[in-house]
Order: sequence, then C-alpha cells, then structure tokens
Amino acid sequence: MHAAEEEKYIVNTGIAGKIKSRLSRGREEGIQKVMDSGVVHGRFQILHLKQMEYILAAKMRCQKLYIGITHPDIVTSAASSELDLHGTGRRDNPMTYFERFEMVHDALLDFGVERHEFEILPFPISHPGLLLQYVPKDAVYYMSICSDWDEEKKRILNTLGLQTEVLWTRSQEERGITGTKIRELIAEGKEWKQYVPKTAVEYAEAHGIVERIQKLYHR
Repeated sequence: MHAAEEEKYIVNTGIAGKIKSRLSRGREEGIQKVMDSGVVHGRFQILHLKQMEYILAAKMRCQKLYIGITHPDIVTSAASSELDLHGTGRRDNPMTYFERFEMVHDALLDFGVERHEFEILPFPISHPGLLLQYVPKDAVYYMSICSDWDEEKKRILNTLGLQTEVLWTRSQEERGITGTKIRELIAEGKEWKQYVPKTAVEYAEAHGIVERIQKLYHR
C-alpha cells in the first residue's frame, strides 16, 4: 500500500484497533461464554466498523457465532414490513449475498476470529416462516436496537420462540455511521474508507462495488 493510501486508513486503523483490542482483552480475561452459540444479523451493504463492533460484542458472549445475512437477494427476500425501509431497492442493496459473505468472512479473520468460531448464513427475516430452515433454534439472538425496524425484528424472533439478548439500545444520534451514509459518501465521491474495515475496502475496490454504487445513485 502506498503512503497516500495508508493515510486514508489512519482513522480506520484507530477504530479497528480498539475493536480488535477489546476482543483480545475479552479472551485474555476469560469472559464467560454464557452460550455455546449465538446469532447476529444484518444486511451488511456495505460492512462497516459499527457493525463489526456489534458482531464482535456478540462473539465475546458465545463459543460459536452465526452471522445471518438478511435479504439474501432483493427479489425473493425483499422487505415485507413497512418498517424495513431499506430492504427493497437495488440502490440500497448493491451487493450480492456471495459478496457480502466474502466481505464478512475476510473481515472476521482479519480481526482475529478463528474460522471454526463462526459461520455465515442466509437470514430471511422478510419471511419469518422460513427463518428456522437456515438458523439454529438453540442459540441466543443478539440484538442492536437502533430503530423501529430493530424492535420489530426482535418481536419476530421472540414470536418464533427464539431467545434474544439486547446488547445495547441507541438513538439515531447515538448509532453512528450507517451503511446508507457510507453508500451516499461513495456515490458523492467523498471519503468513506475510515468507516469500513480495511479488508472490506479492499474487497469493494477489487470487485467493482464502488463503481456499482456510484452508477446506481446516478442513474
């Protein structure tokens, strides 16, 4: 990486370093894993550091973590709730399931999570009746509550008889960066890399995702 490119990662590295340190410290202090398995979920369009904070906070609470990717495709798994504001359009969902799988996979390994400690699965939250075809029933479903849609997803999971645990509840002002904001920054040609894991930046650039987002926003 050239010096100019490295400078763009200064903020990224600082945030990422804190998250990695937290994960390492939790292991060293022997944080009690209250469950054998846990589940998190998200669209990950595009994976960012606030989502990594959520994923790793859950990982510290279980031996094996399942990362569910919602809206695996935008045709058969489009939003079915009016509260799901970003689950229908191509502009809000530029990446395929496979691209998101690889992006999450690479970031977790880079953050020091062993491959045998996690799996990545479809998470069709838009079709609750199908959900248990893909994810474990005997796991804790860790939640980050930042919107009415998050509250609705928690209700859906509880209705299915699944155990949920809220890691934190944050207002819109407290939640920090979002995938929507990052896509807007990319579309506007503004700085965005400081909000995204280094491996995710590299993946987005190598697979034409940056150009794809820009085209979708400027049709």
